[in-house]
Amino acid sequence: MNYYIVIPAHNEEKFIGLTLESLVNQTVLPKKAVIVNDNSTDKTSEIVQSYLEKHPWISLVEKKSDAIHLPGSKVIQAFQAGLETLDDDYDIMVKGDSDLIFPPQYFETIIQHFKSDNTIGMAGGFAYIEKDGHWILENLTDKDHIRGAFKAYRKVTFQQIGGLKPAMGWDTVDELLCKFYNWKVVTDESLQVKHLKPTGANYNKAARYKQGEAFYTLGYGFFITAVASLKLAMRKGKPLLFIDYLSGFWKAKAENKTMLVTPEQAKFVRAYRWKKMKAKLFK
Repeated sequence: MNYYIVIPAHNEEKFIGLTLESLVNQTVLPKKAVIVNDNSTDKTSEIVQSYLEKHPWISLVEKKSDAIHLPGSKVIQAFQAGLETLDDDYDIMVKGDSDLIFPPQYFETIIQHFKSDNTIGMAGGFAYIEKDGHWILENLTDKDHIRGAFKAYRKVTFQQIGGLKPAMGWDTVDELLCKFYNWKVVTDESLQVKHLKPTGANYNKAARYKQGEAFYTLGYGFFITAVASLKLAMRKGKPLLFIDYLSGFWKAKAENKTMLVTPEQAKFVRAYRWKKMKAKLFK
């Protein structure tokens, strides 16, 4: 199975070389890897250029966008810019980040998962961060969720869910739509990806409100949003984020923000979330 990987990058001179090095050392190489240099002001582009000369399957796309960082929309717009340069001759589409170190057999193992079961629509490993000299699980989500830093999609699944949405919540709605269309989402605990920059390191107050907006646009409704907000705030060790998330939800509701799901899909999402909550309460 062929895989393409698109990696958005903004001022990643510290990490992009490590990410590319881990790609060129894969036991199964990508057929194509596109790095999207999104308005960087450092040496990101030069570092990528140094890899192009040795590895013709790597390409570089230059993109100009606003300097402000808002989670979701900016990174997926960059991903789209890279996607537009690719053809359809792939079996697996991967969205990666530019601050990762993939273990050498990462993509060989991902391919094995897709080959083993035709109903698997998405697959991925787990993110690990360095703390006190040790690499520990970046425990921000449930273990059945694939982190947005490294998403791998079967081609037909990627097309059926409509690709990736340029909004915060894109890396949740993709999995919910997978389940809506009866695809399996598989996570593999043996695949430990080093995440060199902790999630949310650059988020500001506006970005934190965006999380609550995402819960609204995913069709969660208030009660599920409250539970999800509390859980996420506690996992991040910042309980007051709960207030920011709820504020973002009510702001989005008041502004009647565009939903990421149809009414039918929103109904499915709420039922799915309720089922998961009940399973945890009564297990």
